Amino acid sequence: MVKKIFVLIVLAATCAYGQSLGGSLMLGFPQSEFKDNVNRAGYGIQFQGQLWETTREMPYTFGLSFSYMVYGEVSETRPFPGFPEVYLDVNRMNNMANAHFLFYLSPFEGAFRPYLEGLFGGSYLFTTSEVKSRHSDEPFAEDTNYDDFNWSYGGGFGTQFLLTENLPGINSLFLDVKFRYLYGTEAEYLTEEDIEIVSMTQVRYNVRRSRTDVLTFGIGVVVNF
Repeated sequence: MVKKIFVLIVLAATCAYGQSLGGSLMLGFPQSEFKDNVNRAGYGIQFQGQLWETTREMPYTFGLSFSYMVYGEVSETRPFPGFPEVYLDVNRMNNMANAHFLFYLSPFEGAFRPYLEGLFGGSYLFTTSEVKSRHSDEPFAEDTNYDDFNWSYGGGFGTQFLLTENLPGINSLFLDVKFRYLYGTEAEYLTEEDIEIVSMTQVRYNVRRSRTDVLTFGIGVVVNF
């Protein structure tokens, strides 16, 4: 818990005082042992903040990156216990949240800026379930079924394309296209098939354990202040 709180505090400070902020939509593709258990692509979002914009004189910077990915989901309709004529929607999601310290290298200026990244941090894998009425979008019951934390590290590369400059309060706005490969240490987690309903009062979790390597592709925008 202390590790998670520390990462969140540093991430908030970077976003508050950073001179370069970015966000992107993301696709994640499980690799290696993780791919043996999760045979589908995930989807999610990624944000990052950097302490300053790179230049030829100072081609590197530091920051933090945070991402959230859904790597599995199940939606079912079940009868309300004791009231078989009433049905409920049950939604279960398998999630991975990452927080990483970021090293960013780009000696380029102008409208076309290739770059390299190095990352070190951790991943939080968790499965949640929620129950809601079939006529409401708001869940009335939810819980975390299983969770685990592991370390992860990796690198990436990408390119930024200038969209516009000198907007009010903004120096430049770039389109950002990137690939990352993250190596995850061993973790315990659930997939879409790993929760078995034994009875109305008993559930069995068939927990998987493996490394959690992921290849991600993201496309979004970066704002330099």
